[in-house]
This record gives sequence, structure tokens and C-alpha cells, in this order.
Amino acid sequence: MSFCRKMRRPTNRKPANRLRPVMGATTPLRLAAPPRVASTHATLHSGDLCPECRRGKVYRLKEPATLVRFVGHAPLEATVFEMERLRCNACGQIFKADEPEGAGPEKYDETAVAMIALLKYGTGVPFQRLERLQEQLGMPLAAATQWDLMAAAAELIRAALEELIRQAAQGSVMHNDDTGMRILRLTREPGDKRTGTFTSGIVSLVGAWTIALFFTGWKHAGENLAEVLKQRARGLPAPIQMSDAYHATRRRWKASSPCRRTASLMEGGKLWRWRIIFLKNAVMCWRRCATFIITTRWRENRQCRRNNGCASIRIIAGR
Repeated sequence: MSFCRKMRRPTNRKPANRLRPVMGATTPLRLAAPPRVASTHATLHSGDLCPECRRGKVYRLKEPATLVRFVGHAPLEATVFEMERLRCNACGQIFKADEPEGAGPEKYDETAVAMIALLKYGTGVPFQRLERLQEQLGMPLAAATQWDLMAAAAELIRAALEELIRQAAQGSVMHNDDTGMRILRLTREPGDKRTGTFTSGIVSLVGAWTIALFFTGWKHAGENLAEVLKQRARGLPAPIQMSDAYHATRRRWKASSPCRRTASLMEGGKLWRWRIIFLKNAVMCWRRCATFIITTRWRENRQCRRNNGCASIRIIAGR
């Protein structure tokens, strides 16, 4: 796979009034999400007389001076609302204060569910690791509870996933590959004797958009790609499939297409081309290694004969 990048011709002109960013530094312009607190000058206002020269007037600059301060807190924060209760000593009736307005109807807010999903599926933080972190910070949240929240949230966004699969099936170029994934409990189809479990990644290029799909189960990348392409429109030509030559990542195409020049090399009938290329590269690599070893040994023995009077020259290749 090759990548192309537009390169500009180097020039000797230097950009004027442009500071080079420091590697690893967090500039205020890069911080778009955090809240911003604006503060005004204590004594001066726009239009006031300059206290330094006493001739001009001060005006407000477009970009203010900035200070960045980071604070740490737990990934999930819990708030305990304590509502006062009053009990009558005669009839035993209990009167409870009203719930605060900011408490909300649900115990687990949507932001908490979204944070668990981002930590688990976005950055790869396991449920057990998040459970230990929350317990160390004094706000425990069991791993089983996290899974229940994710299962309930997945049903709400399943429609969006199905729409993404449908749109990805219309792509012109598709990349697919898989890797092993451990699953504690998995129900297989009757008659399936395979024991492996995998996570397949399918990246589809649909116009100016790139859609990435991930499937975890007993199917290989080629089988998952075939399931996705079942939703492809009939009037579209066959897409270009970009993958390795492993048989599990390829898909059996039923119709040929001129734009399948890359994908055609992945078919079972033409896999011999890849094998010939591999053998040629292997033979070329062996020849280069053998030539290097023979030349090195010959030079060493020649030097040995000059210095110590060795009578024989040994050429050893193979190790």
C-alpha cells in the first residue's frame, strides 16, 4: 500500500511573525473544550487615557492574555444529595424534602455512560481497571454495572450502527483485516468446528468519508466483509478490496470488474502470482546474504594469511 502526499517546493523565505510550536506543549489555541473564564482590567477600560504616556487612549486587543491550569478528578464522579426527613412523634408520618433540581431522574447520567464507552472502546481501558481506579478514588463502580450500562446503551444506538454498515457497503475501496480476540463465552452456529475468535476491522472509503467498522466473533474478516456487502446497491460496480493474501481475509467475487485490478490478485485462482513474487524475493534475499557472508569470510581469511601465514582459505556460508 502506498500513500501520496503533496509536497511543496522548499523556499528560502521565512514566515514573518510566526512562532514555532514547542513539541509536547499545550497551547491555549489547542484547548477548545475546557471552560474559559474572562477577567477584565481592574482600573482601565477601553477608551481611557494611557497612564504611561498620558497622550494616547487604550483599546482592547483581539486576543487576550491566557493562563492554562490543569486539575485532576476521577473519570466518573458521584454526588450524594441528602434530603432532610421529618417524623411526627404522634402518628409516625415522615415528611421528606423535595429533590434538588439538578439531581436528574436517572442514577447514571448519559455523560457517565458515554465516558465509560469512550474509556472502554475508545482508549482500551478494561472494566476491571476502571473499577480499581474508581475504588481508589473513593467512588467505586463495579465492572458488572459498567457492562449492564453498555449493553443498555448499545440498544439505543443500534440504528446508527446499522446505518453506518449500510453506507459502508456503498464504498469504492475497502480495507479489511482481523486479529485474535479472547471471548469468555460465545455461542457458535451448529456444525461450526472452529475454535478461534477474532476482531475484524473494515475501513470503507465512501466519497469524502471514511467509515471504520469493527466486528468481534467467530467470523473472519472475509466473512464479515461478505455480510457487509450484502447491503450494497445492485447498480454499483464491485469495490476494490485491499487486504493481505491470507485466505481468511479474501472474499469470493462473483463478477469481474475493470476496477478490481488490486482485488483480483487476492482471488484463490490468482494467488500463485503472490507466491512467485514471494519466492523471487526470498531467493534474492538469500543470494545477497550469501554474497555478503562469502565476501566477509574471504576478506577475513585473506587478512589472516597475510598476518599469520595461513595456508588455506575457508569460505563458510549458511549460518
